[in-house]
Amino acid sequence: MGGHGEHHGPPEPAAPDGRGGWVAPGAASAPSDPGAGDRCPPPAPGGPAAAGEPGPRTGPAPAGHRDGAGRAEGGVREAAAGDGRGRTPDRSAPAGAHAPQDPGGDLSEGPRDWWGGQEGDGTKLFGAERARRLSPRSVVVGPINQLKGLLVPIAAGLVLGGFNAWVLAATGATVVVLLVGGFVTWRTTRYEVAGDRLEIRRGLLRRSQRTIPLERVRGVDVTSTLLHRLLGVAVVRVEAAAGSAGATEDGKLDAVSADEADRLRRVLLHRRAVLTGRGAGTADAPAAAGASAREDAPGAGEGPADPGDEDTVTHFAMPRSWYLYGALSLGYLLTPFAVLATLSGMVQQTAGELATDYFVDWVTTSDHNLLLLSAAVAAGALVLLMPVFAVVSYALTHWGFTLRERDGSLVAERGLLTRRSVTLEKRRIRGYELLDNPLERVRGAVRLRAIVTGLGDTANRAVLLPIGPRAAVEEIVDRALARYRGGLNRHPRAALYRRLTRSSGPFAALLVVALAVDAEWLAWAAGALAVLGVPLGVDRYRSLGHGRDGERVSVRSGSLRRSQATVERSAVIGWTWTQTLFQRSSSLADLQVTVGAGAGGYTVQDASFAGSVAFAAGVTPEMVRPFLVGPGNAGPEGGDGERAAGPAPA
Repeated sequence: MGGHGEHHGPPEPAAPDGRGGWVAPGAASAPSDPGAGDRCPPPAPGGPAAAGEPGPRTGPAPAGHRDGAGRAEGGVREAAAGDGRGRTPDRSAPAGAHAPQDPGGDLSEGPRDWWGGQEGDGTKLFGAERARRLSPRSVVVGPINQLKGLLVPIAAGLVLGGFNAWVLAATGATVVVLLVGGFVTWRTTRYEVAGDRLEIRRGLLRRSQRTIPLERVRGVDVTSTLLHRLLGVAVVRVEAAAGSAGATEDGKLDAVSADEADRLRRVLLHRRAVLTGRGAGTADAPAAAGASAREDAPGAGEGPADPGDEDTVTHFAMPRSWYLYGALSLGYLLTPFAVLATLSGMVQQTAGELATDYFVDWVTTSDHNLLLLSAAVAAGALVLLMPVFAVVSYALTHWGFTLRERDGSLVAERGLLTRRSVTLEKRRIRGYELLDNPLERVRGAVRLRAIVTGLGDTANRAVLLPIGPRAAVEEIVDRALARYRGGLNRHPRAALYRRLTRSSGPFAALLVVALAVDAEWLAWAAGALAVLGVPLGVDRYRSLGHGRDGERVSVRSGSLRRSQATVERSAVIGWTWTQTLFQRSSSLADLQVTVGAGAGGYTVQDASFAGSVAFAAGVTPEMVRPFLVGPGNAGPEGGDGERAAGPAPA
């Protein structure tokens, strides 16, 4: 659907009208008379136009089909009555469309070319609509990004080569080649929002065209690194359903101006909502789409607001106090060590054996007491700087975090140096995850991540909220999605014994062996680890739980990284039971809730086997009960061990 070649999407939408408007597929054409819109109201939903019936037209219907470039084959062309200029409007438009009004100057009737377009603004014409180039500043963006990977080898070559003429010439030639490549990329890349599709053309020797039907667009992400922000440009990535393996690159525009990136995202999402019937009413679609089409003209960034501005709802804007929660994240607390590892790698690449020899000589010739003191001071400084680095790096990543809703999608935007905007279509969000660790649980804080169908890079793209108070996060979930309102069933006591055995059992066995061989230091270490394993096992057991509230299913597990996944009941597509030898002796089982989103499945660990069967039968009786042996096994949810065990702790 999103690849090259013949286009099999919905009928071609109408071309822009005389006012620059865009008519949704199946809608009646707008009258050419500027005042006729007041006399002829648009058709109501469900009318002939909405049902896909032919609208009024002055010429015969098309007799051919469309090829991959969007041109009509076998279309009938005839002179239009009353056209004083004698031009022949294209009658190959679909039913309900009207001929585009030429604002001046004839459009080329020949085949499209790659280097055409003599307009002063650098655009060329695809049929009746203008195509756009990337920002001229993309000429230097690409080469600079490529030079970053070559910076160390080039610097090493210049230093080791003594800045001789050959090395300097090779460096200069590399820079020139990269700049020429950037110019060719800018010169040969075109994109166009043509009614119901996005067309992207690129390439000089190996030319390619990608057509993305807008009703198949899953999301539009806008990313700006520090370099992009300095140059005032951004990267637009269009994610489409049924794309190829390289769809993320084929739907990538690097780089367009920041205003154009925001305009393009709004127009694509609005038109997709109109095409799929999830935007404004059908009667309002032509007018709203006309506003977006007017922005396709040069200088649109300074024009009126994009469609859907008035419908944007802001669910969350990050308060300054939330940045302090970065000190609770284990990943961000390790930032100083990551910085040291990066610096060490850079020194090793540039200095190599010279730095190693210098460090070894310094260690061997220095006073041992001074070395111990230096090591203690460095370790203490690292410990003290861990929360500082955590808050700073966390703020850089999540600066200005906002969560908005527009045109049936949630838009999460964050970042200081690299600004990233991710759009998730709400109909593809099948649930959410609440994540926390022991430090965050002490402060009652959680993170929010969406469970989405067909989403790549979920660790970054599925983030809906940063770390924040649980009550505030749940309130936002209730507004933006739908909060789970049921409880969680506690798992049988046998699950606690299994977790204590896993967390403390190996170290207890090691303690026995150490005592047998009289290894005192090993015995102390094993004993300490065995004792520390007890609270870990208890916490892992307290984190277990599962439940349902009629509309959603919720599963919780984990300790160092606890996750509570909540999915819609309608998203459940299967159940999988697994039992080990030890689980069978305790009548326990792992039940995986299979869903077509997120990780693909979420496991209820060490649940009562009979209770897990009753739980699955209560969620999807039509799926489970045909496989049950006796009628008594399909009892209410929470039967056997689960209802007797009571609710799981929060």
